[in-house]
Amino acid sequence: MNPFFDPNKIEAGCDEAGRGCLAGPVVAAAVILPKNHGIDALNDSKQLTEKKRQELVPLIKEKALAYGIAFVDQEKIDEINILNASFLAMHKAVDVLKIRPELLLIDGNRFNPYPEIKHECIIKGDTLFQSIAAASILAKEARDDFMRDLHLKEPAYNWQKNKGYPTKEHKLALIENGITKYHRKSFKLLPNLD
Repeated sequence: MNPFFDPNKIEAGCDEAGRGCLAGPVVAAAVILPKNHGIDALNDSKQLTEKKRQELVPLIKEKALAYGIAFVDQEKIDEINILNASFLAMHKAVDVLKIRPELLLIDGNRFNPYPEIKHECIIKGDTLFQSIAAASILAKEARDDFMRDLHLKEPAYNWQKNKGYPTKEHKLALIENGITKYHRKSFKLLPNLD
């Protein structure tokens, strides 16, 4: 995995979690890593176990030169669509970095440019660049924690397990219990029942 895209620039890796979910926010993180951070296990969050991600979160936060995590809720997702909400979450994560990056490494193939900071879109970037992998882990774990808390308010949907993704169990719970205020109304939530 590459440490940097351009070693002469201050780079922030950016990624999001929760784009394909039926409920809850989309969450993004931005991470600036130092040259010799010593975090050997960095990888795309989807390739790691939940236990491993949870072990890495405090390590990333401790070793990073700067990191930011931001949430965009389901109402905003419904208002501006999930793609724009993902970009907005990344912008908000960059907004809270205590160091201003000179280059943003974006996981994916599209991005709304951030004012006065260049960016590179990198497909499967979370498997190629350490800072994007670190951002993917922070975003995923922050969102999973949020969904575990939401589960306590709406236990019928088992969000502590499915985290809002469209599992068979989640879809059955929607049919049985209806839609909550945490669901994304602009998504196809229920099958056509006519």
